[in-house]
Amino acid sequence: MVKLTQHLALEQRLTPQQILLSTLLQLPMLSLEQKIKTELELNPVLEEAPELEEIQEDEEELEEDLEKEEEIKEEFEQLEENNKTEEDEIYEEVEDDINWEELINDEEQYDTHIPRDKNEEEYERPEVYQATMAEHLLTQLRMLHLNEEDFRIGEYIIYNLRDDGYLDPEVTVESIAQLFNRKPEEVENILKQIQHFDPVGIAARNLKECLEVQLETLELNGNKELALRIIREAYEDFINKRYEKIADELNVSLEEIKEALEVINKLNPKPGEGYWDTRQNYIIPDFIVEKVDDELVVSLNEWNMPGLHISPHYRKLMSQARKLDKDVRQFLRKKIESAKWFISALHQRRLTMLKVMNAIVELQRDFFEKGPEHIKPMIMKDVANKIGMDISTVSRVVNGKYVQTDYGVFELKYFFNEGMETADGEEISTLRIKEQMKEIIESEDPKKPYSDDKIAQLLQKKGIPIARRTVAKYREQLGIPVARLRRRIE
Repeated sequence: MVKLTQHLALEQRLTPQQILLSTLLQLPMLSLEQKIKTELELNPVLEEAPELEEIQEDEEELEEDLEKEEEIKEEFEQLEENNKTEEDEIYEEVEDDINWEELINDEEQYDTHIPRDKNEEEYERPEVYQATMAEHLLTQLRMLHLNEEDFRIGEYIIYNLRDDGYLDPEVTVESIAQLFNRKPEEVENILKQIQHFDPVGIAARNLKECLEVQLETLELNGNKELALRIIREAYEDFINKRYEKIADELNVSLEEIKEALEVINKLNPKPGEGYWDTRQNYIIPDFIVEKVDDELVVSLNEWNMPGLHISPHYRKLMSQARKLDKDVRQFLRKKIESAKWFISALHQRRLTMLKVMNAIVELQRDFFEKGPEHIKPMIMKDVANKIGMDISTVSRVVNGKYVQTDYGVFELKYFFNEGMETADGEEISTLRIKEQMKEIIESEDPKKPYSDDKIAQLLQKKGIPIARRTVAKYREQLGIPVARLRRRIE
């Protein structure tokens, strides 16, 4: 038997406006610009705000329409009420606490955000052209005068290189041969030719091959021949710095090994570096922090951000609601609401971004005034508590964003780090501990590098209570090898 029951439940649901704001908060500056351009293409009601002179002309032209707006609105809503469907009623359940009347008539509030004290021309410097690694290699490939199919194989290899210049591990000679219906030896021959392009060692499959190719191109003498032998015959001992064992195996002295290592150290282990596409590696900071009259001023770097407003054309169209059929009215209403939500979300994003950045500046004032060595321990909860927002909101603002300071451009995540208390009771950040570790390692005897235990002892003498395993963790995060691999022959 079917029974009807009642129960109370408390649910938390995100409105479309909240979802939109959360999405926009996560976007860095370049992605936000693209998002705005996409929205402009999809929503005909949304337009870029014109220049000031055009705004004044539009205002004069629309003055009479705006005076009649209340009458138009009432008539428009009456027509909608008469033709309301169940879908419309559900749609209207979404409440919005934004003052739309104020927003739709505020033409200047969303004008293009160009800093008023700076010349727009200084932001539009022409970029110096730099060939990408692929373009540089393809130019050399054409000089080989290969037949069409061999050229396609060479082109395929070039387009499957990683940023560091190595061939993608998933792209093997056998897979290329199978793809182009050729013998592996023929593909290997083309690959070898590319490996001798400039920069030499490009398209190598591993570090051993990269170093070997570079040594093969050198005019060999005693030291260079020994260096090539070390790579070919004792590579595992070389990467593990077992120099005495190499000397025994190759029947040479440690002094000769040292001279050969000097040759190897001059080689390029990442031949692809220096040929990246600057267009893909250009960081545009989202914030700018400047010191003006002893005050730290935070601004959004939104000089290239287009201003948005509701199209005057569609405002006029609203005045003709009686002449529009139901579908057009429905379309028009939804697009206008969507445009209002988007403009409001951009405005809220701006306020939230500035609020978070101002809190970071206040909590890390010593950093912005004195430099990176004065950074303090700080977590996202500190910022969230200061501005009265949720940690998830702070995380969205921080993720993938950068700030330009007097000391360089920093990712916002840089300012968030744990800390520990020194013997003097002072809070010290993990970043400063890592910097002191680097200084200790840089000052060590290269013949007898410090172990993790020794580094922990030296830090403890400076009043930093730290365990050996923590030193090991920080050393790995800094990309510093263990003591055995830091040892050098003097």
